[in-house]
Amino acid sequence: MVVALLVGVAALRGTLDGVPDRDAPAVSPLRPAGDRYAGVAIRADLLDDEGYAELAARAYGAVTPENELKWERTQPERGRYTFDDADRVVDWARSHGMRVRGHALVWHLQNPRWLTDLRPSRRRAIALLRDHIRTVMGHFRGRIHEWDVVNEAVEDDRGALRDTPWLRWIGPEYVDLAFRFAREADPRARLVYNDYGAEQEGTKADGVLRLLRGLKARGVPVDAVGLQGHVSTERLPGFTATLERYAALGLDVLFTEVDVRVPVGGDGAPTGGEAALADQAGRYATLARGCVALPACKGFVVWGVDDADSWVPEAYPGEGAALPFDGDLREKPAYGALRDALAGG
Repeated sequence: MVVALLVGVAALRGTLDGVPDRDAPAVSPLRPAGDRYAGVAIRADLLDDEGYAELAARAYGAVTPENELKWERTQPERGRYTFDDADRVVDWARSHGMRVRGHALVWHLQNPRWLTDLRPSRRRAIALLRDHIRTVMGHFRGRIHEWDVVNEAVEDDRGALRDTPWLRWIGPEYVDLAFRFAREADPRARLVYNDYGAEQEGTKADGVLRLLRGLKARGVPVDAVGLQGHVSTERLPGFTATLERYAALGLDVLFTEVDVRVPVGGDGAPTGGEAALADQAGRYATLARGCVALPACKGFVVWGVDDADSWVPEAYPGEGAALPFDGDLREKPAYGALRDALAGG
């Protein structure tokens, strides 16, 4: 399914060319209960928008560089690593006292052409994987506290490993190796398996659980499961029970890329008006309360600052307005609902 393939590809959209600086609203920051953090995905190019940057720093306590750490950006040419944009995001976050999570080291999308055109031997593919993980994580060692090591490795329909270049080159062991190389690169970082559609019961969640159970049984150093949380306002069957199944494996649970889409018109505004925004707020609250109710849940990240900075309209034609602030940085009901729910209300 085209939509399923797009879920999680949160960078496949244009920039905000021509959008002037906007004013950030005076909002209370998210203060999650317990030892959890609340974060947001941001882009280096949008930090020039002072309102965007101010709102991100004011509302959230953690940052995920949205695109800047993906393979096509960090190693665009074989053996040539570039970190300027990623350094900008990381340094900006740290200057504002925000923690940083890394996304993503191994993924079947957003790879440079030189990599996807390769036909390496298994031995050479392992060497490429090791070098990339060690170099990228080594550059940010001590500055990034957790990493999405492997992203979206499980199929939607069968729950088996997805057909990717790494699976073809190395075999199923590529997942194990990626986590082992990551632990060597930064022993103190939390290492995460990240995927979409696995926050509710179904074949996808079963496949992710099966993968994680196998990793744990083999002593692979995986610390957490990242549930992306790209959802609509429809109910999530088995949501609470599914979260508990992950926690029962001894893993931390994280919500890593949350947005809640609603039907929109040609102008991008919700067709359901205030009722749609209320439903959206309720779904944000459901996800956040699920996290707060689970001691193993340690983080909650929203995938973008505002509706002008969202991948959803391109991935889901006719849907959008998925973030807690609109394209003019005005607060929507979702933000207040999220703030109250994360605080334990």
